[in-house]
Amino acid sequence: MQKKIFSHFAGVIGAVALVFAATLAPVASANDEEGKLLFLKGAAPACAICHALEAAGAAGAVGPSMNELKPDAARVMNALKNGIGQMPAYSSLTPEQMKILSEYVAKASRE
Repeated sequence: MQKKIFSHFAGVIGAVALVFAATLAPVASANDEEGKLLFLKGAAPACAICHALEAAGAAGAVGPSMNELKPDAARVMNALKNGIGQMPAYSSLTPEQMKILSEYVAKASRE
């Protein structure tokens, strides 16, 4: 009886550990891939020309490094909509593209 309880308990602990590990692992989504493409070449001019972002393989040196800045999505969205400093506003992007790009940059800059 004790072995049966221990075996069941060990199984439950194992399942909980798997669920916990899955929540810690980064989950890539279709929006991540679209956000990366927008960063690299979808926006005009491309973000990667000026900004470094390690997750995207971008080494731009004109604007701030996104890995150092670690902006949240709202900050990126504001810069895309209104421009900031030498960065122009990106009126050619749709609101949905801006959302995807801003969420990608915020997430990728923290990886």
